[in-house]
Amino acid sequence: MKLKALLIVPLCLLVVACSTNPSAKTYTRDQALTVQQVQFGTIMAVQPVQIEGTQSGVGAAAGTVVGGVAGSGIGDGRGSTIAAVVVGVAGGLLGNKIEQETTKKDGLEMTVQLDNGNVISVVQQAEGVFRVGDRVRLLTSDGTARISH
Repeated sequence: MKLKALLIVPLCLLVVACSTNPSAKTYTRDQALTVQQVQFGTIMAVQPVQIEGTQSGVGAAAGTVVGGVAGSGIGDGRGSTIAAVVVGVAGGLLGNKIEQETTKKDGLEMTVQLDNGNVISVVQQAEGVFRVGDRVRLLTSDGTARISH
């Protein structure tokens, strides 16, 4: 049983590591083949930002399982049960933090003056090089905005 639990953890962490994070070049199935508004503008400011990682529960679940299995090996009887619970909770907290840290992304906050005079700001995953003065296009659809060259 302990061996099975220990084998599940790397699989769970792999799933977390491979989870997608929205970017300017990634579309969901629902976004494909939809009409998007296109506007053009000029970048006025670019600021590096950090996009927080996910909290899907996979990291916490994996940490809880590993902690519970590890804790159950401590002591006998009731002491083993208490250790499994305490170490399981600690493992869940640690697993959640690991998931957050491994899935966070570097991003850019870009302020753009559109050709119609409006000024907007968009935060997206850092992909490509954007500089003040660059001409860009803004794609918007259903509350989602992307900036590209």
